[in-house]
Amino acid sequence: MTGRVARAGLLYFALAFGAGFVLGTLRTILLVPRVGDRSAELLELPVMLGICWLAAGWVTGRLAVPPRAAPRLAMGAIAGALLLTAEFALVLPLRGLTIEEYFATRDPVAGAAYYVAVAIMVLMPALAGRRP
Repeated sequence: MTGRVARAGLLYFALAFGAGFVLGTLRTILLVPRVGDRSAELLELPVMLGICWLAAGWVTGRLAVPPRAAPRLAMGAIAGALLLTAEFALVLPLRGLTIEEYFATRDPVAGAAYYVAVAIMVLMPALAGRRP
């Protein structure tokens, strides 16, 4: 079962990261010039959470992750850890930022909302795909 949960976490991460990459690009090109960084990020968050909800439900069903809390939380934790690792190890160097510069320039409202969204993303597999 641990292999299945690890694969599910990896797939969930890949779907969330891929969607985030696409939406982040669209946000930067289409929204930021019109509404600014903070508003653009805050407008993107509910869309990302909806995608995570759908992805979590699809992955848990597709890979038959047991409906118990522990394996689903493990799946979410793997995805969340990979997401933050990718953010700090890949995205920051691509943007030419150090981790100190990243936190110093991050909008306090949008930044806090982002990390709350990551925490919700971690919990999504335990909540999504449940059958009554």
